[in-house]
Amino acid sequence: MNLPKGKFFFCNIIFSKMKRVAIVGIQGVPSHYGGFESLVENLLKYRSDSNIEYTVYCSNKDQKQSIKEYNGAKLKYINLSSHGKQAVIYDIVCFIKSIRGFDTIFVLGTSGCLFLPIFRLFNRRKLVINIDGLEHKRDKWNFFARKVLLWDEKLSVRYANVVVADNKGIKDYVTQQYRKPSELIAYGGDHVLKDVTQECVESILNKYQIQKNDYAFTVCRIEPENNCHIILKAFTQTNKKIMFVGNFDKSEYGRNLKHKYKDYSNIIISNPIYDLDTLFALRSNCKIYLHGHSAGGTNPSLVEAMFFGKPILAFDVVYNRETTDNQAYYFKNEQEIINLLSKDNLDGSAMKEIAQARYTWQHIAKEYEKLY
Repeated sequence: MNLPKGKFFFCNIIFSKMKRVAIVGIQGVPSHYGGFESLVENLLKYRSDSNIEYTVYCSNKDQKQSIKEYNGAKLKYINLSSHGKQAVIYDIVCFIKSIRGFDTIFVLGTSGCLFLPIFRLFNRRKLVINIDGLEHKRDKWNFFARKVLLWDEKLSVRYANVVVADNKGIKDYVTQQYRKPSELIAYGGDHVLKDVTQECVESILNKYQIQKNDYAFTVCRIEPENNCHIILKAFTQTNKKIMFVGNFDKSEYGRNLKHKYKDYSNIIISNPIYDLDTLFALRSNCKIYLHGHSAGGTNPSLVEAMFFGKPILAFDVVYNRETTDNQAYYFKNEQEIINLLSKDNLDGSAMKEIAQARYTWQHIAKEYEKLY
């Protein structure tokens, strides 16, 4: 049957199964760092439904390159930074740009959600929001910032069609605080498993003057809530070696720690490392992994570490216990770290089993696709 061009277009719209999904709230892809950026990177990589069309809003200020398409997703750029003073405005502009043309708006984090009452006047499509890790409870924010962040959270939960919690602790909080159901979807971590030659591994270990199974390892943002000071202080009271990787030069807290502990022979202070081959070599050859995060939900660096099957010493909060299914080792102060370091029978095999069962990106991508 020969239909006029206009009617054919109309039929295409009616019978199309294509789901158009806008992603708001990240710096952009390709991912350079950050849990949300890694999440989006792998949602695109492991997309199983060809009828899902992603559009990712990116920062023209923060991304190193400006390309129009990546892993099948359309990239749209905003000429603002996604960090610092411009972050909230950046997210609001992303909301405005996504008002028309999408079936689902997928929001990562609650920054900019103060705009949702206005956004909802013009857009009644499905709104999926991953509320992240209770940002208003983090120690780094002052009183006023915490109030604003709490209000962001309240509005995100109120206006979302689907609230995503990345940890059972967050899910329980949403249920208790807001009497609203949420979907539990964690992060994947199997992207850290690399095919690195033994020669390359040995070269990396030699570079940092460390030997296989002879050091502890940790990587994180250098912030008080990640208890970097507790971990470093504990290692000054033992002969065990640790390599501590993070952005020490970015804050006064970090610079003070670097100055205080850089001269200890058993402590290696390192600037951030983003190369996955290098991180693979360092994580796969350490004896134990330490995770000091005390805030947030399922932390990506903890999930990633679990895939290496190393004993994990994690700060004792509900989020870390839920992530590791209560089968890691836990501490609240430096003395408890010292006590754990003195043990010779620490085992990390359960960590790898849990990671393989829960935290593969292929599984995570399918869980998100169900929400659309």
